[in-house]
Amino acid sequence: RRRLKPLRTVVAWRARAEWDQVMVGLYCGDSRLQQDALDRVSAWKSRYGPKMPLAVDCTAELIRCKVLDSSGRLKSHELILSYGLALVRFVNLITERKQKMVSIPLRQLAREVDIPIWVVDLRHELTHGKLPRLALCRKGCDVVLDWLRKMYWSRQLGNNLCEESEDDDEEEEQEEVEANAELDSDGWE
Repeated sequence: RRRLKPLRTVVAWRARAEWDQVMVGLYCGDSRLQQDALDRVSAWKSRYGPKMPLAVDCTAELIRCKVLDSSGRLKSHELILSYGLALVRFVNLITERKQKMVSIPLRQLAREVDIPIWVVDLRHELTHGKLPRLALCRKGCDVVLDWLRKMYWSRQLGNNLCEESEDDDEEEEQEEVEANAELDSDGWE
């Protein structure tokens, strides 16, 4: 009896090593390496389009803000708008998947997925109120990036902790990355 191989999912990255390299680059703190990782994510996005996991997209947007901030090329109000857009988008995208037919308050949805309530309040100010201080936007970005690292990126690494035979490692790693590609924002719940 012949064993059928599972169907493969097409992903934008070449192999698990490329995925890991981008994750490390995004979170390393070195602007040059972060920019290299952002360029790679842009290439993935052009190949993968709307199938790009929301966590990857949100992480890239937030890191892009930090790189722009460290470059010194933008004025304070421009940075607030950049951080603001990335933060608003993050909260909206993460919580929209949890919305049912009945509207549920963002604060409740944020609590369910462990997003600090003050980040939702910051999103509210950015959307409906007076723009907050740059320092608060930076702090919000750091908190959200930490949340993404814990709730998405680290979980992707965690799926790779069990190793079997050396010959199967590379193939299994690729299959895990492909399976994780399907883990978009629905998987964060």
